[in-house]
Amino acid sequence: AVAAQVVSAIAAVELPVGQWPDLVEILLGFINTSDDTNLKIATLQAIGYICETIVLALRSNEILTAVIHGARKEESLSEVQLAAVHALFDSLEFGERNYIMQVVCEATQNPSVSVQVGAFECLVKIMALYYDKMAFYMEQALFGARPLLTVMGMKHSDERVALQAVEFWTTVCEEEIELAHEARESKHFAKVALPEVIPVLLNLLLGTLGADPFPCSNADEGEWNLAMSAAVADAIVPAVIPFIEAHIKAQDWHQREAAVMMFGSILEGPDPQVLTPLVNQALPLLIGIMNDENLHVKDTTAWTLGRICDLLIITIKPDVHLHPLISALVNGLSDRPRIIEIYLDEYITSASESPLSPYFEGIVSALLRVTETTANESNFRTSAYEAITSYVSHSTTDCIPVVQNTVIAILQRMEQLLNMQNQIVGVDDRNNWNELQSNLCSVVISVIRRLSGGIQPMADRIMTLVLQLIQGAGKTSTVLEDAFLVVGSLAAALEAGFAPYIQAFLPFLYPALKAHENTQLCMVASAQYAGAFMNVLLENLQSNVLNRNVKISVLSCFGDIALAIGPAFDPYLNTTMDVLRQAGSVQPNPAYTGVVTGFKNTEKTPALLPHVPSILELVHQCLADEERSDSIVKLSFGLIGDLADCFPNGQIKEHLLEEWIAHEFRSKRGMQQETKKTLWWAREMIKRAAGLASCASAGSSSSYPCQQSAGI
Repeated sequence: AVAAQVVSAIAAVELPVGQWPDLVEILLGFINTSDDTNLKIATLQAIGYICETIVLALRSNEILTAVIHGARKEESLSEVQLAAVHALFDSLEFGERNYIMQVVCEATQNPSVSVQVGAFECLVKIMALYYDKMAFYMEQALFGARPLLTVMGMKHSDERVALQAVEFWTTVCEEEIELAHEARESKHFAKVALPEVIPVLLNLLLGTLGADPFPCSNADEGEWNLAMSAAVADAIVPAVIPFIEAHIKAQDWHQREAAVMMFGSILEGPDPQVLTPLVNQALPLLIGIMNDENLHVKDTTAWTLGRICDLLIITIKPDVHLHPLISALVNGLSDRPRIIEIYLDEYITSASESPLSPYFEGIVSALLRVTETTANESNFRTSAYEAITSYVSHSTTDCIPVVQNTVIAILQRMEQLLNMQNQIVGVDDRNNWNELQSNLCSVVISVIRRLSGGIQPMADRIMTLVLQLIQGAGKTSTVLEDAFLVVGSLAAALEAGFAPYIQAFLPFLYPALKAHENTQLCMVASAQYAGAFMNVLLENLQSNVLNRNVKISVLSCFGDIALAIGPAFDPYLNTTMDVLRQAGSVQPNPAYTGVVTGFKNTEKTPALLPHVPSILELVHQCLADEERSDSIVKLSFGLIGDLADCFPNGQIKEHLLEEWIAHEFRSKRGMQQETKKTLWWAREMIKRAAGLASCASAGSSSSYPCQQSAGI
């Protein structure tokens, strides 16, 4: 394995520049002619590593032939088959052939469990890569003479095989959800296979729940049923309702939990009109199950109620359901810590609903009691503070007095902790003290943002405590970041009313801005008073020791300023864009979004035109990076959309119609849902800006046919 890694590492450097031209020939020779088993295995591993790193399209047929040869059922050694299957996984993007599917399907029946797992992994990747070409193979696997491979795989006694077979159907569902979002044609594999797949999945659900004390808190446990529900929509309801009805009152708690989880899983996908009567019927029963003697069942029920609050809030009738629901949740706060954390999700989900106002004080008081403990088992104390923070953020006007009383209680706790600082002994005590102060700062920030200017009467006390906290926390304390965020929130809320505190705060701000070695602290501090400290920020950018992530944050300040002052930023535009271009090797920065948005729909919008090519070039480079993160992808798509939105009348049409943009907007595999939403929005902006919203541009010489929405 080490030799294979070394060879692949060298190949990744040399092959792209035309060196080591005979490497592939040598490796293929080892596979095709050598009788040394270990050499064959190492060679297959090397090919897999190389194909994972670079594309060898010119030798793809030879590579596939050699790899498939090792994966055939005729290969007598399972070790060679396993290495071949793993290499095949990394080389699937070369193309698809009937022989590949034959070998992979045969490998799912291999006596070696490891080979079976690898084969199902290949099937999962094949489905993700070639969904539109899978109809023939799906018919063969599901309804032809071949045994139902994936169904048999899900029934396998070894969990590793079963999980990969389930992952296959999860991938099918995710692909079909994506097609539905894009209004493209789906093969509806999941809906067709529903009668075959659902019974097996339900049996798996009965067998897997309860193995982990809190299964629904781990997304993987319920991923398949959530995806299946979203993919097949209304068809899932009649397929699973008999299972739910048969088990929700069962004596065996495993069956009760499985029924509740399945009900929670079908709440997204089917038409709300189909689900509403079912939820209305189930709500009283679910609220009652919150008193179940089994913690697993209560856990899953809390999760299900949370989904109802999130997805079908209209089904909760305040005069019928709210009181027993809130009572059940508050009573749950006396349960085990991990259960508490899950119950708190309900507060967060429901907090913005005005019918909760009568319960606001009681819930916050209950949460404050939870936080009084000195322990933080399973992170429940922190979760309680997070719930208070969310609840305060969503509080209605009639709850303002309770919010004010809450911050007074929080400030008293901050004072007590500051007075205890000299009693701290040992690292554990210090960490606990820091964590508590961070939690308290989070609540104070949420109160400041909720009250806005109404925080003025408490501003003196808040600033006094925060400055004491900054002074006593130590240069390397993580609490400093939260303290600066409190000050920033207060400054934003008070605006000109913050002036009396500036002189007292500046001696702490300057050192934080210059704390180049403290990435997080400098990042937070650089967001405060950015306009007044441009020289300091530019000095940070010129530092040779400042962490690159901090420089990104400093650059973001320019975008914040542009967003705040809009067209008045025009005198600084060219300098800022030059600095951002020079920093382009770091990564695309939110500053671009701030600048573009600040100039959008203003008389200064045309000033952005000279900078559009360089902005898009940076986006192109970042999207071409194979190691790009999802956050970078989302930022890049959003920036393209912002530019298109800035120039809706075709001013940058020629840039938006470049082939690389169309290609990137077609490549949506593996994106998170929020990134996909950004992509869909940006695509609409591009269609409008490029004049492709209708077929008015039909006959254009553009490479984007109108019928296919520019291929975007």
